[in-house]
Amino acid sequence: MSLTKLIERLLQLVPVLLGVSVIVFIMMALTPGDPVEIMIGDQNISAEQEAQMRRDLGLDEPVHQRFLTFLGNAVQGDFGTSFYHRRPVSEVIAERLPATIELSLVALILALATSIPLGVVAAIRKNSVLDRLATVGSLLGVSLPGFWFGILLLMLFAVHLQLLPVAGRISYQSEIEPITHLLLVDSLLRGRLDAFADAARHIILPAITLGLPMTAILTRVTRTSMLEVMRTDYITFAEAKGLSRRRVIYRHALKNALIPTVSVAAIETGSLLGGNMIVETVFGWPGLGRLVVESIFVRNFPLVQAAVLLYAVTYVMLNFIADILYTVLNPRVKL
Repeated sequence: MSLTKLIERLLQLVPVLLGVSVIVFIMMALTPGDPVEIMIGDQNISAEQEAQMRRDLGLDEPVHQRFLTFLGNAVQGDFGTSFYHRRPVSEVIAERLPATIELSLVALILALATSIPLGVVAAIRKNSVLDRLATVGSLLGVSLPGFWFGILLLMLFAVHLQLLPVAGRISYQSEIEPITHLLLVDSLLRGRLDAFADAARHIILPAITLGLPMTAILTRVTRTSMLEVMRTDYITFAEAKGLSRRRVIYRHALKNALIPTVSVAAIETGSLLGGNMIVETVFGWPGLGRLVVESIFVRNFPLVQAAVLLYAVTYVMLNFIADILYTVLNPRVKL
């Protein structure tokens, strides 16, 4: 792909992000509830003090003026001050983002490690018991609501069996000095295997819950793609040459069958961000998704707007990367 094409595709992202910004700002502006009244609560303050709070938060300006101010500052990397934390939004998000990144990466690894082998085996053994189980499992994985499945896992493994913790990222006694702020990585860098095991026990249930829909989708995509590739002429020719079935499958068929899987995986990685709000809330995971939910309840407009814009940028960029990967893996396709 030429540099000109890349620039053109990147410029096409600008209207998308602008549209997301407008929609999010309007939805937050129309959301019932006054941030100032929520912050005041049961406190007895004068009308002058309340008016001063509105001026300090910029809520005394017209909606369109507030949006233009937000947009102008966002272009410069300034997303304002959190109403609730009274600190720059970028700092608050930066504190919670590593937890979300770590959870999403573990969910992605689990999904890929499960779905690709399962899809390949289901395609090779078409109409077998394993294939039917994979098909039913995929349908369930797509259909089950994340909050319901997460609660089931909590009740079984945390409450009844008491094998895994209920919430959090790591136990108090296992806390370590952060390096990358990814606890699984930092525990290994510090040589703390006990902390690594503790962090792994905390992340396993939310990662399974978050990665389940992606696992189901990728299993179906891999199976379908493998079935199509196995019917092509070059696979028939390879088998006619006397090559072993294992070599035909893993050296020839799988390479081409993974082309749509890689593309869909890149797109589905963006959907992990949408699902983490529910999962992080259910499991008490101190990440960005849970922070957004908390901010919605207290009408923390600047933080919600900045977080959703970050989600949009990430999702759009992952779609862009998926398009590039598809052209690299399949040169016949042009952007």
